[in-house]
Amino acid sequence: MNKQNTYTNTDKLITKITSWVAGIIALALCIWGGITLYDFNKYDETNDAQVEEYINPITSRVSGYIKEIRYDENQDVKKGDTLLIIDNREYALQRQEGEAGLQNAKSQIRVLESNVATAAKIAQVNNAQIAAAKAKLTRQQQEYNRYKKLYDVESATKQQLENVKSALDVSQSDYQAALNNYQASLSKVNDSKSQISPVLSEIKRRELMLQRNQLDVSYTVITAPYNGKMGKRTIQPGQQIQIGQTLAFIVDKETGKWVIANFKETQLKYLKIGKKVEITVDAYPETKIMGSVVSFSPATGSRFSLLPPDNSTGNFVKIAQRIPVKIKITDSHAVVGLLSAGMNASVSVSKNAENE
Repeated sequence: MNKQNTYTNTDKLITKITSWVAGIIALALCIWGGITLYDFNKYDETNDAQVEEYINPITSRVSGYIKEIRYDENQDVKKGDTLLIIDNREYALQRQEGEAGLQNAKSQIRVLESNVATAAKIAQVNNAQIAAAKAKLTRQQQEYNRYKKLYDVESATKQQLENVKSALDVSQSDYQAALNNYQASLSKVNDSKSQISPVLSEIKRRELMLQRNQLDVSYTVITAPYNGKMGKRTIQPGQQIQIGQTLAFIVDKETGKWVIANFKETQLKYLKIGKKVEITVDAYPETKIMGSVVSFSPATGSRFSLLPPDNSTGNFVKIAQRIPVKIKITDSHAVVGLLSAGMNASVSVSKNAENE
């Protein structure tokens, strides 16, 4: 009888405790179920989402040997910071050669301009000689006419007339020679001027070549194109690189971050441009980050794959397709600065038709 009473008191205590625990668990399950059901009815979400940033390659525009590397892996850099230097001695020699060729061409221009000026002065001298020869010819013509009249009236001998005629012929020859010399000097001026145009073209060509050489020299110093963070370093000093070779990767910090969420096609009815969404990153699950829908992909992700599906082959299985949606992060939370490209995220959107 005493044993039965002992069991009864213990059972009452256990039963009471068990009832309270069961009640608390049941209440917690009801609350959790209610919250889950509420969220299910009010929100739609996808965990197929990743944080994205612009990650661009740093490439070389010239070939050569790496002389110096001035960045480390995962280093923050500013726009214009020097990342690496390529040995530029060969390109510097080409630039010096171009400068020498340009100076030579300019010297030729000065010589040709001097020749033109000299030929012009000679032409002026020849032109003055034409006037003198013409005056002499006029005087000899008058002398011949006078002696011809004297000869006609038998006041001068034939020998005198012939001597005057010879002098007249010489004056005519001198006058014609002066004219020819003047024309020749003018032709020489034109020839010298015509030689200037090709040399000017050569100067222009050499100036362009020198600019190209200067560009090649400047390309041997590779700088950061914008504020960002460097990725993995895979090069070493002394390594030979080629034109267009990828030397490093830089993450663009100026354009910000965004999320690409792959929503099912059946979920698109809840989305529109400007719709506010809630983002949860797996790395920081306790932090809610706000964002807004920016754009929708023009096709499903499978259509952009290397081998897009062909449903006309007879092996059709209907699968809900996913549409990539670009979401801009509008929150200024400190966690946003800690996000990295490729991090997994979950995105939830209200099923309310209005923008919230």
